[in-house]
Amino acid sequence: MTETAVPGTAVPEPAVPAPSVRRRGRTALLIAGAAALGLVAGTCAGYLVQADRAPTKLPSLSQPALAQAKGNGPQPLSAAQDHKAMTDGDLRELLLKRPGNARKALYTVGNDGWMSLADYADTFKKPQHAFGNLIGEEFRRTAVTNWREGSTYNVEIRLIQYRQEEKLAAHDAADDAYYWAEQQGDADSWPVPGTGDGMAYVHHKPEREAGYVDVYEAEAHAWRGDIAMEVWVFDTKPIPKKKIVDLAKRQMERL
Repeated sequence: MTETAVPGTAVPEPAVPAPSVRRRGRTALLIAGAAALGLVAGTCAGYLVQADRAPTKLPSLSQPALAQAKGNGPQPLSAAQDHKAMTDGDLRELLLKRPGNARKALYTVGNDGWMSLADYADTFKKPQHAFGNLIGEEFRRTAVTNWREGSTYNVEIRLIQYRQEEKLAAHDAADDAYYWAEQQGDADSWPVPGTGDGMAYVHHKPEREAGYVDVYEAEAHAWRGDIAMEVWVFDTKPIPKKKIVDLAKRQMERL
């Protein structure tokens, strides 16, 4: 279970103990060597017995003729229908566009719309631990955008893509995010329409720090194919459900 990547306020993740590696002892090596010698000796004896036998005639091979299909094959999917074609391109093109009334955010994320593995790991409370986990989860790349509306309303959206050669990492990442959002125990939650199991959360307890104004937070998580989506909203006043659910719904529609 990987902790949810909350900018600046990530929840600590449980330590994963490293598996102990058992050494092979001298006895085990001797047994393995004896087994190998026995296999070789048995194989040689088998060849000698077989050499003295007359060859056995093999049965004839027969197979019914197969009729060839007629007509043209199916047409290849268009780029709009082929999810792989869309997500293998410029992932930044799939991010929600900044609204016309939006301004530059108060903080900078990524570089030219991309977050490196190190940058994304740095959004967790334990970056070194997260860095190793993300490598194991076959992290590929992250596209990111953020903006500000008014003086205090800030939005950040991330699309995290995984290679998924050995595991369904995008699904697992979203599942982890649901878990950590619920663990905070101060949020109302709603499903994100059209996503299957996507969820949006509005937290009622603001982040408080001496000398700063209180900051309220909402988040949404979902996945599709090899991409996990994260939407974060921050404001100095409570965030309405409609805001976070609508953002998440529209972002997933672009995927």
